[in-house]
Amino acid sequence: MKRLLLIGLALAITTGTSWADGDAAKGEQTAKQCLACHSVTDTANKVGPSLLGIVGRKPGAAEGYAYSDPFKAYAAAAGAWDDATLDAWLKDPRAMVKGTKMTFAGIKDDAVRADLIAYLKTKN
Repeated sequence: MKRLLLIGLALAITTGTSWADGDAAKGEQTAKQCLACHSVTDTANKVGPSLLGIVGRKPGAAEGYAYSDPFKAYAAAAGAWDDATLDAWLKDPRAMVKGTKMTFAGIKDDAVRADLIAYLKTKN
């Protein structure tokens, strides 16, 4: 019985979606909805900050963008944007930073978020 539980646990861990498994081509399609407010091709800010080079960048660091005070407070204590923080942000930005200016409700599907993160990694 113990062996069966261990096998089941191993399968659950290895079959879950991970950010490394994201499909950047699919993520590019998802990113189209982001382009109304964000740029991914240059550092120009729009309604939202540029996402060019976001992976590995400290939150709140897009030059010339006017972040909300709650986001500035979050950014002061945060590390760099990595897979885990991007995943949490993309899932529910307003839950992660109460009072953020970002009105996007988030992406509930784990695989779609993984694809988008894989695409954003190509923009570094």
